[in-house]
Amino acid sequence: MSVSVASVDTVSADALSRPSSSPRFAGRLLRRPVAVACCAYLALIIGVAIVAPIVLPAISSQNAGDLLSANQDPSLHHLLGTDTLGRDVLARLLVGTRVTVVGIAEALAVVLALGVPLGLAAGYLGGWIDRVVSWLADLTFSVPAIVIIIVVLSVFPESMLAGMSAFGVLAAPGLMRVVRSATLPVREEPYIEAAQVSGLSRLYILTRHVLPRITGAVIVQASFLAAVALAVQTGLAFLNLLIASPAPSWGGMVADGTSVILLHPWLIWPPGIAIALMMLALGLLGDAVRDAATEAWSAPVIRRARQRTARDGSTAATNVSAGRPETLLAVDQLSIAFPSRSGTTRVVEGLNLDVAEGEIVGIVGESGCGKTVSISAILGLLPGGGRIEEGRILFSGRDLARFSEAELRRIRGKEIALVSQEPMISLDPAFTVGWQLREAVRTHLRLPRGEARARVLELLASVHLPDPATVARRYPHELSGGMAQRVAIARALAGEPRLLIADEPTTALDVTIQAEILGLLRELTATRKMAILLVTHDWGVVADICDRVVVMYAGQVVERAEPAPMFRTPLHPYTEALLSANPHRAPEAEKLPAIPGDVPPPGLWPAGCRFHPRCSYVTSECRDRVIVLEAPFPRRQTRCIHYEELVPDE
Repeated sequence: MSVSVASVDTVSADALSRPSSSPRFAGRLLRRPVAVACCAYLALIIGVAIVAPIVLPAISSQNAGDLLSANQDPSLHHLLGTDTLGRDVLARLLVGTRVTVVGIAEALAVVLALGVPLGLAAGYLGGWIDRVVSWLADLTFSVPAIVIIIVVLSVFPESMLAGMSAFGVLAAPGLMRVVRSATLPVREEPYIEAAQVSGLSRLYILTRHVLPRITGAVIVQASFLAAVALAVQTGLAFLNLLIASPAPSWGGMVADGTSVILLHPWLIWPPGIAIALMMLALGLLGDAVRDAATEAWSAPVIRRARQRTARDGSTAATNVSAGRPETLLAVDQLSIAFPSRSGTTRVVEGLNLDVAEGEIVGIVGESGCGKTVSISAILGLLPGGGRIEEGRILFSGRDLARFSEAELRRIRGKEIALVSQEPMISLDPAFTVGWQLREAVRTHLRLPRGEARARVLELLASVHLPDPATVARRYPHELSGGMAQRVAIARALAGEPRLLIADEPTTALDVTIQAEILGLLRELTATRKMAILLVTHDWGVVADICDRVVVMYAGQVVERAEPAPMFRTPLHPYTEALLSANPHRAPEAEKLPAIPGDVPPPGLWPAGCRFHPRCSYVTSECRDRVIVLEAPFPRRQTRCIHYEELVPDE
């Protein structure tokens, strides 16, 4: 019992500390079929709990029915049969619903009355209050809950209020911890400090500013606690500790059925199914509320980004570097930010990027420059609360930055696919290669099982894996690194995407396997007209397969060109330094050049040119003015005012 009560604390509240009080929250929740079904079922249960005892008042005090009709199977006269005393099972099930619902309501009232205020106080006030509340919670978790509840019921026999209130007191620390965890980051928000400076009372700040932000976490935990309370209530009723006979209850009906389970097993099914369905509805409703609360938090941010985009649309449109009719992907003035203790911190700013059909575009830069975050934004998979603040992501003319999660799911894998640098991580070790590819094929192409199996073998053959049938039967741990990467590419191709995003796909492979994978990527662009956006640190990979290169530094594009002219004459000191530090170009028996310093972290970017603290060409002008991308030569762009010094004299 103590395990069940404590387990509700394990549900993470970090992603739920969102303002689920958004005016569109209810609409977002009700757009989810699972949420609608759960709400409808719970509303039906509550309606039955109210109406049934009024319509069937005699059932509550009925000691016995027709003893000659005891233990009958379902029939037209008794739709769910009769129990051991000849009483109608359906009527008792309906009337017993009130007892069950009232028990859950009493437990939830106590849990919410204790858990929410204590969690708010501990998280917001901190100090000795936090220590005392946390100590009391730890003490409660160490107590055997079922023993305490039985002791309470021995003092107050057959008292629903006493038994479920005792459960509520013992379960409240779980909710308190979740509320405290959700309150801690909200307390650090700038608007909370502004409210304090304005002289608003703590109670007002807690109720009007903090509580709305954590409502999603509270609702989710309440739904799970309601399911636990249902299990506790029916369990105690099963033991005849809560309900005085002959009053019907779901737990008591299960107990009645188990007494004759060998002779008449049907009796345990009606109350058992009712209990299972209600627990399932409560659990699924909690999941739906969590998802809707998270989506509701991101909606205002997306809406503001759209308004800025619409307001600046005429200017931004001129900044798309593509403009070509065959352009497949065009990232326009993209800025990405993540939440931080000071509010939000930008990690990518003003990114312009385009990829044409059948083209391979490489993104190069040190770790921390914003490469992986940028491709995550294209896929709508920004981690840790990251969001698009400004800009557009145009894919086939559609702005992915405006897409909902459901719309992005239809794009991912089907039109845009991803291959990561760690193929073993992307493959589930519990399933065979064939099973995982078959599920991808059926998801994207809607093929029958037989055709899906044949398609899997075609995909494995297309990435040059020998004996595809044998590979399909293997588990990921039975594959080498090169084979696993080919399988990952095959799965990415399952939906026949038009754009493949490859995040350092050859980093974990040896040189020979790297060459084979790069050759495979070249072949895919030639045979399928598929575009590839390639993130890499390896200039050799860039020279081998890329049509164009984008160099990023500190969240900005600093140079853009085709590989050959960039290798001959880099137009930015950062590109020059990266090429000089390339081991493939270093003279033998000489020390490999290194770039002094490190990439500045987001939020600490220097003024002016962000590379100037590490640059050998730096002047005062580099520190004082904002440096913009210029196009000094055809099909070349650089973010450097000293690019002429990098061009060798003729």
